[in-house]
Amino acid sequence: MPVRDDMLNGFAITHGGLVFALADTAFAIACNEDERVTVAQGADITFLASTTAGQTLTATAVRRSRAGRSGLYDVTVTDESGTVVAEMRGRSLATDRPRPVIDRADTP
Repeated sequence: MPVRDDMLNGFAITHGGLVFALADTAFAIACNEDERVTVAQGADITFLASTTAGQTLTATAVRRSRAGRSGLYDVTVTDESGTVVAEMRGRSLATDRPRPVIDRADTP
């Protein structure tokens, strides 16, 4: 995720909510690895370093455990130099919901 000027908070550092959104997106992709619709039960994030406009953030998610309907995932957010910016732990719940059908032809 390239960090833009409009992503900074009042202290000229990347808004924590956007760092969390990046981590949460990686978590969502990781925990939806099969046909079951899986959602977040909860998540905790620790911010370890600040970033600013012009930097690039990358989130990497790893499944730690999945048993029955519950899962546990760790997400690491790093900057372009490999510095760890945040660590997030996500807890997932597999549902019985059907996967939505998305018609990509209608998407701009």
